[in-house]
Amino acid sequence: MRAPAPGRVRGRPARRTALTAVLAAVLAVAVTACTEGADGGAAAPHAPGAGRLRVLASSELGDMAPVLDRIREDTGIEVVPTYTGTRDAVDRLASGRADGAYDAVWLSSAAYLRLDPAAARKVVSQTPVMSSPVAVGVRPRTVRRLGWNPREVTWSQVHAAVAAGELTYGMTDPARSNSGFSALISVASGLSGAQSALTRADVDRAAPRLREFFAGQRLTSGSSGWLASAYTRRGSVDALLNYESVLLGMDDLTVIRPKDGVVTADYPLAALASADRSTRGTVRRLTAALRSPAVQRLITDSTLRRPVVAGVPPAAALDPGRRRELPFPGTGSVADGLLDAYENKLRRPSRTVYVLDTSGSMGEEGRLDRLKKALTGLTGGFREREEVTLMPFGSAVKSVRTHVVRPGNPRGGLDGIRRDTAALTADGDTAVYTSLEKAYGHLGSDEDAFTSIVLMTDGENTTGASAAEFDRFHARLPRAQREIPVFPVLFGESDRGELEHIADLTGGRLFDALKGSLDGAFEEIRGYQ
Repeated sequence: MRAPAPGRVRGRPARRTALTAVLAAVLAVAVTACTEGADGGAAAPHAPGAGRLRVLASSELGDMAPVLDRIREDTGIEVVPTYTGTRDAVDRLASGRADGAYDAVWLSSAAYLRLDPAAARKVVSQTPVMSSPVAVGVRPRTVRRLGWNPREVTWSQVHAAVAAGELTYGMTDPARSNSGFSALISVASGLSGAQSALTRADVDRAAPRLREFFAGQRLTSGSSGWLASAYTRRGSVDALLNYESVLLGMDDLTVIRPKDGVVTADYPLAALASADRSTRGTVRRLTAALRSPAVQRLITDSTLRRPVVAGVPPAAALDPGRRRELPFPGTGSVADGLLDAYENKLRRPSRTVYVLDTSGSMGEEGRLDRLKKALTGLTGGFREREEVTLMPFGSAVKSVRTHVVRPGNPRGGLDGIRRDTAALTADGDTAVYTSLEKAYGHLGSDEDAFTSIVLMTDGENTTGASAAEFDRFHARLPRAQREIPVFPVLFGESDRGELEHIADLTGGRLFDALKGSLDGAFEEIRGYQ
């Protein structure tokens, strides 16, 4: 099942399928890690009959480390997770790259495997371990102002508040995050009145109301963690759509599971078909241990996810009442259509300034060529209605060129970006802060778009405004402009401390192209635009 990507524009080849996009990192970031012993040393000795399991896991499961330590102490089973995005995990399964490299897979939802038969054939069992529905976290004062009874709120009531300008919210990017895609399904199902899995007709019928709903989205992100931090920092957004477990971990939020239905992540653990009989047996023992009453209690108390074993009560903070479970779309084509509509028609458009270091040092070691390649590749994912400004700099800003990907003529904007990218040359010193000031001046304030600045530099500031001068400049900006985040990209010999300070000051996030690729860093940032 392959269909056009949600981020593609009509009349040009898609760089990825919409399903591939939605399977992108469940917290926007692809991370690889291994679990050691609790003291950072060697793993504990194995109990008889136990073993060592290599598990391909969704990134958000990093908070399960204490539970896995308990499992190892109790059973001798050592879990060595590789944390990655759901999309990457499913792609590895479907392509066969996971065969022999992993023994089991542990994703946020089994729905993605059902939508990719090639990946589904690679697993032999799937058993839910815990659950967490996507919910709405609302500031208590907003709940009181709206006169809501949290147990009775429906998606239609949430929509009505948003459409009336009485509620704004943040949500992760559904093309890259399971929580965002689950929220999109929930809203579309609730507003269309769908009685079963969404169809194309349901999506079309709900489109006008969905457009009104997404006009109230003020924060987007590829990561639930960054979204929560940005929400707390801004203080001007009324609500968040996210996992119940994440919302309950935040201060001062009333968690609402809409009465007409939610989509729930159930975190199934599955053995791979390529694993041998003994290893599959170890996966079964791990599953049994995770579903034991004692461990289920530990999971719900420590992560605020819900137990899936009868007789184990949820943590005290969890509402025990039931809610209708909304199904994922039954086919990939419906998922593709829903995502395409969100990306190109329903959500607010993006405005981004790419502040690009083209100083003399970028001419070394093929750095400028890598920058050109990354930017050119990125044009395959720009959305309709997106405004992109290229602002190369050396000793000063060299040019300011803005292009819009217009629905009626996307090629014009995309070709312009490619031409300007190809024309970049390397010379001059490095005026980081002066160039950032110019970017803020160019953007002004626009509450009708997701606005951000991407800063790519391979060195530290050598000329123009200083860090202290930029701090003072930023403090004097109107509030709306102060809330525009800068996403610096660590590249070459750039100063990590300098870039971290810029990200912290502006409410952005640092992306590391030293450990990965510049292409990957730029692509990851897309979830925040």
